[in-house]
Amino acid sequence: MANTFLYFAYGSNLCAKRIHLCNPTAIMKDIGYIKNFRLDFYRYSKRWHGASATIVETEHSVVWGIVWELDKCNLATLDCQEGVQDNIYHAMSVNVETPGGRTLNCRVYQQCNNPKEYIKPEDFPMDKRPSPLYLNTILKGAKENKLPTDYIKFLKTIPDNGYEGDYDISFSLL
Repeated sequence: MANTFLYFAYGSNLCAKRIHLCNPTAIMKDIGYIKNFRLDFYRYSKRWHGASATIVETEHSVVWGIVWELDKCNLATLDCQEGVQDNIYHAMSVNVETPGGRTLNCRVYQQCNNPKEYIKPEDFPMDKRPSPLYLNTILKGAKENKLPTDYIKFLKTIPDNGYEGDYDISFSLL
């Protein structure tokens, strides 16, 4: 039995500083993408003061992210961070394709309630927009892990909600 598992991060856990808060065993293994999913923002996050990221099944779309290897002792902390116990996200298994041609089976989290209709990110209504800090954390992680330039450009098209208050984050991510 392996003592580790692979996790595909596409949101704030793209950022190494963020994932290591609750999951100190995380080691970056590779970048990759999942096919037939799109990145979307839906459920309001009290922590982030805006809509949080999810993946939604969508043909001919891809979501890029990071493959982290974690010790199984962090499985419960990762589930807790993602709100599995509160039915915010549920864990599922996906095949992640890497630029080097490998296919890795990874744990990923998807919101329990996802948007039914597709809205282009630039047309997101205010309630579907992430906060500036959350979006910047995702962008920081995408850049630090050298996700494809076109995907980073796509992330930059996502409007934020303009929130300027305090966050429930106990450290500086940026």
